[in-house]
Amino acid sequence: MVVLIPAYEPGDALLDLLRDLASAAPGTPVILVDDGSGPAYDAVFAEAASLGATVLGHVRNRGKGAALRTGLDHAAQAFPGDAVVTADADGQHTARDIVRVGQATVAAEAGGHPAMVLGCREVDRPGNPLRSRIGNRAARAAFRASAGWSLSDTQTGLRGIPAVMLPWLRAQRGDRFEYEQNILLRCRRDGWRTLEVPIETVYLAGNASSHFRPIIDTLRVGMPLVLFAASSLASFALDAVLLLVFHAVTGALVPSIIAARVVSASVNFAVNRRVVFRGEARGPLLRQAGRYAALAAVLLATNVAWMSGLTALGLGLVPAKIATEAALFALGYLIQRRVVFSRTPAPAPLESAVNAPLMNGEGAATRMEIVTTRPRRNP
Repeated sequence: MVVLIPAYEPGDALLDLLRDLASAAPGTPVILVDDGSGPAYDAVFAEAASLGATVLGHVRNRGKGAALRTGLDHAAQAFPGDAVVTADADGQHTARDIVRVGQATVAAEAGGHPAMVLGCREVDRPGNPLRSRIGNRAARAAFRASAGWSLSDTQTGLRGIPAVMLPWLRAQRGDRFEYEQNILLRCRRDGWRTLEVPIETVYLAGNASSHFRPIIDTLRVGMPLVLFAASSLASFALDAVLLLVFHAVTGALVPSIIAARVVSASVNFAVNRRVVFRGEARGPLLRQAGRYAALAAVLLATNVAWMSGLTALGLGLVPAKIATEAALFALGYLIQRRVVFSRTPAPAPLESAVNAPLMNGEGAATRMEIVTTRPRRNP
């Protein structure tokens, strides 16, 4: 296995981790990515290099996601066929747990069932820092609503990645903390398995070294759901207004429901394709429109049945509309994300971290410095 550590302004905890890794897993290659920490941290990275790590550097801070992709590119080129274990530089992951996650990853792939192995902490433990508890709870709720499955620790940076999964990971979007979340949100949808391995919960100095921002990064995680909610709300408002107008003019409930839904659904499809799922909606327009039309037909039939039933029971038109749309919201989101606008990312071409262009289009040769010192292999 190969250990990959993205680092931004690291402290002594990083050097302690490298020493512990050298003791716990002698000969294991370590790739360290300096994400634009600046000259003040040159001594830390020089010491890391002296401890045997391969140090890659961004000239400026580009985010954890960008640092991980830089390291994954280098790992795929320098250590083809090896699993990669990503870990944080702040001392929250112990060498023992890194080795355990790596062993589980290698074992799963060797057994013919490759999976991304996630080292999960007991994040709700009362003794954990309040900032981390709040951030993790919010992130878990947003993740569960967006992905449709539960994960006990959505913020863990300790992840075992089988070699066969590397091209898929390198193709994912996002330069900062949302990159790791995008991976989790999309992995099961794209057919990848996940496994959880319990790990030690370590917080140093109240988690002061963490660069995770609970509000901003949780919003990034749940942004697809927020955008979908806004799109659905706008379509609901348009649908409701048109329903009231058509019903007032014709006096016929079912034709009014159908006419209003056709107009609002067309608007909703265009908005969702261009805004909500823009990172995924790259398939053929006609195919996606066909899927959306099939979904709209099913939701329309369900809508008519519910509306007719609720109004027959004496419920007013507007309350019946609200109750029906609320019940169909979650179903519509999951089907659109997983079926209508789904796509399987094309594997990224395997390129050297030195020669590959950066994600923002800058040339690696002019924007990165690659320093390789004493690369180590498993014995």
